Amino acid sequence: MNIKHVALVSAVSFLAVSCVSKKDLVKCQDDLKKCEESNLNKNLTIAQLDERVKSLTAQLENCRESSASYQKSLTECVSSSGQSSVNIEKLIGQIEASNDYIKRLTDARFRQDSLNTALSNKLKRSLDNINDDDVDVKVQKGVVFISLSDKMLYKSGSYNILPSAENVLAKVAKVINDYKDYDVLVEGHTDNDPISTSCIKDNWDLSAHRATAVVRELQTKFNVNPSRMTAGGRGEYVPKVDNLNDEMKSTNRRTEIIILPKLDEFMKLMDIKPTKK
Repeated sequence: MNIKHVALVSAVSFLAVSCVSKKDLVKCQDDLKKCEESNLNKNLTIAQLDERVKSLTAQLENCRESSASYQKSLTECVSSSGQSSVNIEKLIGQIEASNDYIKRLTDARFRQDSLNTALSNKLKRSLDNINDDDVDVKVQKGVVFISLSDKMLYKSGSYNILPSAENVLAKVAKVINDYKDYDVLVEGHTDNDPISTSCIKDNWDLSAHRATAVVRELQTKFNVNPSRMTAGGRGEYVPKVDNLNDEMKSTNRRTEIIILPKLDEFMKLMDIKPTKK
C-alpha cells in the first residue's frame, strides 16, 4: 500500500471518528475503492510487462541460435565452394584431355580414311580394264571391299580358279603387297540354290572352298603373306539382293576380298587414352 493509500485511510478513519456527514463518508469510501483498483491494475501491468520481457528474451535467444546456425551453414558453404572449385578445375582438365583424345582419334581416322581412299583409287586404276559387272570396288567405313563375280573366278558349282581370273587376282595382289599394314579377309558367298555333290556338301562348303582357293592363289602365285589373310565361307546368308531370279542370284554369287587395317593396329588405336592433366 503506497503513501497516498495510507493517507486516504487515515483520513477516513479520522472522519469516522469525527462527526462528519454521511455523504462525505461515502465519497471517501468510493475514493478508497478507486485507489485500490488503480493499484491492482498497476500490478497487473507490471506482470504483463514481465511476461513480455520473458517472451522477447526467448525470441532473442532463438535469434542468436539461428544466427549461429546460419554462420555454420555459411562456413560449410564457403568450404564446399572451395572444394567445388577444385572439382571444377579437375573436370576442366578431364574435358581438355578428352578433347585432345578425340582430336588424336579424329586425326588417326582421317589418316586411315586417306590411306583407304588412296588404296581404293589405286585398285580402281589397276582394274579399269576389267568388266564392271565382274568387279566392284568400294570403300565403306574405312574398309575396302573388292567384289569378284563367281563367273569370272570359277566354273558353275566349282571352286577351282579359272586361268582367266589370274589377271585380275595378280592386280589385286600387287596392291595388297604395296599396302603391307593391311590385313586381307576373303569371303565366299553363294545364292540360295541348294548344292550337294561328292565333293561339296552344301552352300557353306562351296563358299568356304572358294574363299580358300582365292587365298591359296594369292599366296602361292602372287606372294601375298599368308599371315595377313583369312578365308571364310558365308554361304547364302549375306545376299546383296533377294534371290528372286537368275540375274539377282548371279549378283549374290561372289567372292569378296576385304582389305582392312591390321587388327593389332586397330587395337593400338583403341588403346589411346586421354592424358590426365
